[in-house]
Amino acid sequence: MHNKTLVAVAVGLGLISLSACGSTDGGSGSDSKTVTLVSHNSWAVSKKVLKDFEKRSGYKVRVLKDGDAGQAVNKAILTKGNPQGDVFFGVDNTLLSRALDNGLFQPYTAKGLDKVGAAYQLDKDKHRVTPVDYGDICVNYDKAYFSEHRLTPPRSFADLAEPRYKNLLVTENAATSSPGLGFLLGSAARFGDQGWQDYWKKLKANGVKVVDGWDQAYYQEFSGSSEGKKAGGDRPLVVSYASSPPAEVIYAKKRPGTAPTGVATGTCFRQTEFAGLLSNARNPEGAKAFIDFLVSKEFQEDMPLNMFVYPVLRGARVPAEFTAYGPAAKAPETMAPARIAANRDQWVKSWTSLVLK
Repeated sequence: MHNKTLVAVAVGLGLISLSACGSTDGGSGSDSKTVTLVSHNSWAVSKKVLKDFEKRSGYKVRVLKDGDAGQAVNKAILTKGNPQGDVFFGVDNTLLSRALDNGLFQPYTAKGLDKVGAAYQLDKDKHRVTPVDYGDICVNYDKAYFSEHRLTPPRSFADLAEPRYKNLLVTENAATSSPGLGFLLGSAARFGDQGWQDYWKKLKANGVKVVDGWDQAYYQEFSGSSEGKKAGGDRPLVVSYASSPPAEVIYAKKRPGTAPTGVATGTCFRQTEFAGLLSNARNPEGAKAFIDFLVSKEFQEDMPLNMFVYPVLRGARVPAEFTAYGPAAKAPETMAPARIAANRDQWVKSWTSLVLK
């Protein structure tokens, strides 16, 4: 399941380190037959699918992943002059402008891009990034809690501020977490540039709890997750993903007939993830081949049950578990990249001052 927390842009290069994971050859990644992928910790692909790519393309894939999505983006920006790899996967629409404005990527039009939904192509004029997947950041609820307390689960952003949900919600810090930032942007999309602040004042008065990242919120504070139960989590509402309920079913020791968690579909914000050819990449041809692979039908259909996101390729099959337990939101909040770019940093500063102080 996605675990995308982010940190503010690092101020010292001495803090940067990347660890090699899933390396196929243990090499440095600088030779012409090795393509190095830089990504967040949630990167995953079936071994067979990756081996098929390596056999067809002639490239060996080396993976460098360290930390969460925003952390990886910020590190990539700071090392863009001497990048750790050739291709980057995992920048999403909430941070896309930061990556593009800092010249992180060079243009490349992926083969098969014409089969990718136009709504996901947020850099279609320059093709500096290629859309790979999408998902919805939404409030999840613990079905057992609401059943036991004979309380109707919230359905919308506005519901969360009602007294009957006091002290029930845990969310991630918008300054240190990608889902936390997405939830903030969703509230801004719903209530407007001025109205979102009044909304968060109400949430704060209603006892919203803020933690650093998704791991802590979902696995420690949320009473509905299997790990949260073990940790004694007492918050039955958490900011997570629409695809979290299927994960609870799939990874259960004994698969239940229904998901133990549900989604408040009126609280969702649409998130799209991209891959890009890094500026100054040592193996640009390998990177291009790998980006082509990311939008191929083979990878797109393999991806959902590995990273719990939805494919952007038209006609790609979605697992039955997603349809049954975690369908994508029908009307999620969205926001134009230009609006995110113009307001994100100031909104986060205002949010921090309003909610955390």
